[in-house]
Amino acid sequence: MKKVALISLGCAKNLVDSEVMLGYLEASGYQIIPDIKSADIIIINTCGFIEPARLEAKDHIQKVIKLKKKAKNKTIVVTGCYVERSAETLKKSYPEIDIWTGVKNFHHIIDLLERRSFSAANNTFLYDHMSPRRFSSPPSWAYVKISEGCSHKCGFCAIPEIKGPYFSRDISSIVLEVQKLVYLGIKEVNLISQDSTFFGQDKKLKEGLPQLLEDLLNIKDLAWIRVLYSYPEEISDRLLEIMQEDKICSYVDAPFQHADSNIIRKMKRGMDSVRALKLIKKVRHKVPDAVLRTSIIVGFPGEGNQEFKNLLSFIKTAKFDHLGVFMYSPEKNTSCYSLGDPVPKKVKAARRQEIMEIQAEISQEHNKKYLGKHLDVIFEGSVQQDPSILTARSRYQAPEVDGSVFVDTETVENKISSLIQKVEITGYDIYDLYGVLI
Repeated sequence: MKKVALISLGCAKNLVDSEVMLGYLEASGYQIIPDIKSADIIIINTCGFIEPARLEAKDHIQKVIKLKKKAKNKTIVVTGCYVERSAETLKKSYPEIDIWTGVKNFHHIIDLLERRSFSAANNTFLYDHMSPRRFSSPPSWAYVKISEGCSHKCGFCAIPEIKGPYFSRDISSIVLEVQKLVYLGIKEVNLISQDSTFFGQDKKLKEGLPQLLEDLLNIKDLAWIRVLYSYPEEISDRLLEIMQEDKICSYVDAPFQHADSNIIRKMKRGMDSVRALKLIKKVRHKVPDAVLRTSIIVGFPGEGNQEFKNLLSFIKTAKFDHLGVFMYSPEKNTSCYSLGDPVPKKVKAARRQEIMEIQAEISQEHNKKYLGKHLDVIFEGSVQQDPSILTARSRYQAPEVDGSVFVDTETVENKISSLIQKVEITGYDIYDLYGVLI
């Protein structure tokens, strides 16, 4: 029995593809192990979205090549977005790699390993409810990918080039998958996509995401539904209304990217600070307990001191609960590539740091409001150094990108009786909450 280790890089959408590959491998008799040194086959599922992700992929490729030089019988497979984007360049740089494949043939992983020949797919791979999958997340929650590709034309983004135009799964397939997950004990599903609010539009479905959510609400024993990656312009009144349902987490993940009107125009985005603040006000009015996450790009071409001040003013006014900041990376074959990269890296880093310091104060102030409150939390595991401290999340925290709730169970006789329980919040810091079981 051959042993396989898989390294999954990049976003949660990549992770789902990795889990599906592992599912096919396990179903075909391969043994999945975590240790790449002991593996006969090493698979790296790469991200190629921005330069830091490509550098991370190269670093892992170089590490496994070193292992192969010591154990020549290892088979190395490199797949994913970076390969889809730059296959020929990578092949020339790393001739030691045995198999290269992009984002279209994850379901052909067995053919790739055993026969090296198959009928290649024309489109980006998108799994369905029949696809095998070996989960790597805790037993309490899972990601569910609802679509692939993107049909937006943001000037800085290479996703449409890598993944192609947007295409949705059938609602029935997603519902069947979630029913199966609930049968396996999953309590929370996190719907992911390049743009979840675009769901169904490629199939001429009006309000496709609310339709999907309405069907998922009927699944018994599913406790939480979270929507990730929402395009701000597509957040509709109907979506906000259905988000008032108790099963749907009051969590709006909308990447605004910037706030200055000139930068927004160059980015080919549609929502400057005036429109964005109106939307934020509407979200908080219709879903009073909503938390908001966004992502921001600093150092975009043309971002001078005034443009950056406008961005800072927006962040201070919007008061996001969670925020991520990326430094601009010029991407080939995007419309903004011709603008160059005029903002020095030092300036980008300083601007990123300034935003994160402001956001730290905002986040800590938001966390303060939970002090003394009783929150439902979903358990994920325990702290390695102290098993009496359990890690959990509230419905206001998304997996892997937000903070945690650390729950002290030392004084509780029965520990946890279910995956979701009430906790009294007794402390907080910038990102995390602390509590005790009630």
